[in-house]
Amino acid sequence: MAKYQHHDAAWRRAKDEGLRSRAALKLREIDGKFRVFRRGGRVLDLGCWPGGWLQVAAAAVGGHGRVVGVDLLAVDKLEIANVVTLVGDLADEAVCRGLLEELGGSADLVLSDMSPSLSGVRDADRARHERLVELAIGVAGRTLSQGGVLVIKLFADIPQEITAGLRTDFDKVSRFKPPTTRKGSREIYLVARGYRKPREAAPSGVGTVADERGDTKVQ
Repeated sequence: MAKYQHHDAAWRRAKDEGLRSRAALKLREIDGKFRVFRRGGRVLDLGCWPGGWLQVAAAAVGGHGRVVGVDLLAVDKLEIANVVTLVGDLADEAVCRGLLEELGGSADLVLSDMSPSLSGVRDADRARHERLVELAIGVAGRTLSQGGVLVIKLFADIPQEITAGLRTDFDKVSRFKPPTTRKGSREIYLVARGYRKPREAAPSGVGTVADERGDTKVQ
């Protein structure tokens, strides 16, 4: 088993660049391979604390773009003009309405790096993560514009049936393990591009962002 290195090279690089998470480097790598951002685009970041993905997204879409994040935890102010963060639970209809209002329209990209707070009980932790994946997919189905993109973190043992429907709703679905992922990590990212299902009504009671995002804090 690979030895866990908290302060590894990726952590030091993120800190040196002023990024709030080492996971921000992974998002850059995802974009480098799949070009998920577009200039002037609208981005929704589910479970955005502590803000590393918000930083990368804001730079990628530019000043004419819009990035809206939501989490149960308040994100320390970023001082980035095109970023707005909300504190709340996606089970709350008012929070969901607020996301779309702040975006100013449908999302071009929905991001989710959410992970459950681990209890050490494998079956329980897996069930909680599956719930977060289902939640992110549900929100994407209600907020993405035609041709939009979903990026979502998975763990290797997640049942394929949970994400199987994405191959119907998107033109291309790929799995990718960013090079800066820690050795021994079971996480992988699913990148679904070319959303082709008509957008439904705004989300209402679609679920709960009830857990902290994993692998996010630069300490």
